[in-house]
Amino acid sequence: MDQPHAPAAPRSPLAPVLVEAVRDAVRAGMPRTVRELTELVAIPGIAWDSFDAQQLERSAEAVAALLAGAGLDEVEVLRVPLGDAPGHPAVVARRPAAPGRPTVLLYAHHDVQPPGRRELWSSDPFVAEERDGRLYGRGAADDKAGIMAHVGALRAAVAQLGDDFGLGVTVFVEGEEEAGSPSFRDFLEAYRDRLAADVIVIADSANWEVGVPALTTSLRGMVGAVVEVSVLDHAVHSGMYGGPVLDAPTLLARLIATFHDDDGAVAVEGLHAEDSTCLVYDEERFRADAAVLDGVRLAGRGSLASRLWTQPALSVTGMDVTAVDVAANTIAPSARAKLSLRVAPGQDPGEAAEALRRHVEAHAPLGARVRFDLEETGQSFRTDMGSDAARIAQWALGEAWGRPAVETGIGGSIPFTADLTEVYPDAQILITGVEDPDTRAHSADESLHLAEFERAVVAETLMLLALDASRRE
Repeated sequence: MDQPHAPAAPRSPLAPVLVEAVRDAVRAGMPRTVRELTELVAIPGIAWDSFDAQQLERSAEAVAALLAGAGLDEVEVLRVPLGDAPGHPAVVARRPAAPGRPTVLLYAHHDVQPPGRRELWSSDPFVAEERDGRLYGRGAADDKAGIMAHVGALRAAVAQLGDDFGLGVTVFVEGEEEAGSPSFRDFLEAYRDRLAADVIVIADSANWEVGVPALTTSLRGMVGAVVEVSVLDHAVHSGMYGGPVLDAPTLLARLIATFHDDDGAVAVEGLHAEDSTCLVYDEERFRADAAVLDGVRLAGRGSLASRLWTQPALSVTGMDVTAVDVAANTIAPSARAKLSLRVAPGQDPGEAAEALRRHVEAHAPLGARVRFDLEETGQSFRTDMGSDAARIAQWALGEAWGRPAVETGIGGSIPFTADLTEVYPDAQILITGVEDPDTRAHSADESLHLAEFERAVVAETLMLLALDASRRE
C-alpha cells in the first residue's frame, strides 16, 4: 500500500520528560479506563422512541459520575424540550480556566445505535468482550470510547500538573447523536454561555488505519431532496395506451441518468469540486472497505480520496414506484426518488440545492411534470490548519503514535459541526477519534482497538497540557 502523506511534525510545546510521564500515567490508568468503558457498554442507552428511555437516563447518570470523578467541579444532566416532550439527557461538566488560560470544550455522545439482529454478533452486544486486542460491544468505539478518552485524558493531565493545570475544561456529552441530534441547536442556544470555549474537540471520528493517526480536516455538506415525475392524471391500461405514453418510472429513470456522465462523475452544473487531497487511498483497500463486488468499476475522476471527500456525490437512496408483487397491467402515472447530494467543502448547501433544482427542471424528460421538494441541508466544514489548536493537535497525535498524523476528510456530514461553527464562530474546531477501518461502527461486532485507544488518550492528554501551556502568564 502507498504510504499516506503527512505534514512535517511541528515543534514540541512540552518538555520530553513530561511527554514520557504522560505515557506512563495513561498506561497505568488503562485497566481502570477499560473497566469503566466496559461498564458503560453494558447500558443500552438508545435515543429512539421504540427503546427504553430509562436506559438512556442510566447512561447519562453513569457518565456524570465518571466526569465528577475526573476533577471537574460542576456536573449536570441537562436537556431542552423536544416538541411537547422533554429532550434526551445530555451531560455537561465544567472546570473554570485560570486567569489568562484558554477553555476547551470536549464533545462526545453517550447514546448508541440499536444492536440490530443478535445472530450477526459474535457475542452479546451489551456485554463488552475483549478478543485479540479489541473490545467488542455496541458503543465500545462509537462513542463511549470518546467519552472515556476525555475522562482518561483529564485524569492524566491533572495527575501531571495538579493545581498548576489551569486550562478551562467543559465536557459536553450528548444523548441523541445517533437519533440525528434533533435538539442540538436548541441546546446550544439554551446553554450558550456554559458551553463557550476557545477550542472545541469533537471525539467522534476515525484514524486512517491501525498505527496511523488522523486529524479529520474536512466534511462534505449535504442536500436532501425528493423528486417526483408525473405523466398522467391517473393510471391507464398499458396495452390500450402504451407506446405514445411512457410510464413515470421510465421517465424518472431517464431523469436520474442525467445526474452523472459516462465516467460516473456528477454532471450537475454549478456544483463545486476539488482534487486537492494529498492522501493516497489505495483502490484495493477501498473496494474491500466498501464491499464493492468484483468487476464493478469505480465511478468518477480524480484521486480516490478527492472523490470521497472534496468532490460532490449524488445518490438515489429510495424510490416510490409500484411494487412488483402488486403491479396491475397499467402505466404508472407518477414516481418519486429520494436524493442525497454530498456537497464539496466550501460550497454553500443552499447554492448546491438550487443547482440541483435547476438541473432537474431543465432535464424533465419528454415534457413530464417534475416536482422538486427540498427536505434538508447541512453545511460543510474545513479545519483551519493554520490555527494554534490544529498545530498542537498534529503534534500531540504524532507524539502519541510515533509518526506524523495525516489529514483526512469524511464523505458524509456531521451536521452539528455547522451549528457549533455558527454559535461559536471564533472557536477553533478539531475533529479526532478512536475508530479504525475495522471498527464496524453501527454494524454487528463493533469493536475498539485497545492499543490505538491508549494512544488516543495519550494524544488528548498531550493536547490538553499543550493548550494549557500555550497562554500561561
